[in-house]
Amino acid sequence: MEKLAIKGGIPIAEKMIPIAKPIFSKKAIFDVVKVLESGYVRQGPLTNELEKKFSERIGCKYAYAVNSGTAALHTAYLSFLNPNDEVIVPAFTFIATASMVIYSSAKPVFADIDKETFTIDPENVKKKISSKTKAIAPVHLFGNAAKMNALSEIAEDHNLSIVSDAAQAHGTEINGKDVGTYETLNCYSFYPTKTMTTGEGGMVTTNNKELYERGKLIRSHGQKGKYYHPILGLNYRMTDIAAAIGLDQLSKLDIYLKKRRFCGKFLREGINKIDGLYPQKNSKGVNHSYSYFSLLIEREKFKCTRDEFIEALRAENIDCAVHYPIPLTKQPAITNLLKPKPCPVSEDVSKRIFSLPMHPQLTNEDLKTILAGVEKVATYYYK
Repeated sequence: MEKLAIKGGIPIAEKMIPIAKPIFSKKAIFDVVKVLESGYVRQGPLTNELEKKFSERIGCKYAYAVNSGTAALHTAYLSFLNPNDEVIVPAFTFIATASMVIYSSAKPVFADIDKETFTIDPENVKKKISSKTKAIAPVHLFGNAAKMNALSEIAEDHNLSIVSDAAQAHGTEINGKDVGTYETLNCYSFYPTKTMTTGEGGMVTTNNKELYERGKLIRSHGQKGKYYHPILGLNYRMTDIAAAIGLDQLSKLDIYLKKRRFCGKFLREGINKIDGLYPQKNSKGVNHSYSYFSLLIEREKFKCTRDEFIEALRAENIDCAVHYPIPLTKQPAITNLLKPKPCPVSEDVSKRIFSLPMHPQLTNEDLKTILAGVEKVATYYYK
């Protein structure tokens, strides 16, 4: 048996294969310099252009840019929620999906996830609906779309809105339909690890003109005309510096998606051959965009913990990450305010999940090395 690097053996990769790697072209750098030289660096014509081109690429009527994915969620929630409304959110996601509900004077109610797709379970959603429920906030986690047909039916039956957290789902499709075209609001992040980035930034898409106009007001102090504020708002504007980067990234989005999907297919096929490791399962009809490549470890088959498995992989120069080690039902920031009911699937997944490198700069050799490293560590730790 080959000796692990963490035990004094030779690492399988000569240098670290990073978990993520943003790409900035020379053109993007040139475009940013042009913006700086112009002196018009705040939200302006380039932001407007990015909004127009993003909505055209997604296939929705309207889009407005903001300065983060968190701002996208907050603005979207504020555009229609009333105090004490309830929003059903998955227990397994990044905290902003829920925390921005709270910052909108509403209450997040946590539903469990499907153990294979890691997205919100529509059957569990049904159990969480009350007279105060105003919306469902599914998360298209890691680029895998939630079960939108079932969720849309539930929303229609109970007169609920849907706010999709598409922070990790640029280009994700369900039966050929982009997730950003679903009702009522869809929220994107352009954080550096995402499929396309503006450094920091976000976007909200919708087909509802009233929500679009209200969201644009909220992101800019509620201002309609100079120093005239019909509603309260925030400063969530994107800069034209960020928009310049975003326009270049958007022009390459299909190239990035093609490479990510190739990498995802390659890794999925390889991991499926390794006993005790299970990649995230694609929801039916979904064209996964592979913002991340995440998998579960069956702890009973290994004489190590998930974290020890990851440590060994990192010693082999294969970077890893855990998204997310603590479900929202266990986060102190949430439990100090609310008393969420247990979500056992989310709690189990959080203890067994980890992510492998996923980005467009992975070479075929990198992919083969990643799989060889995972197999090396798995073989060593099998019971």
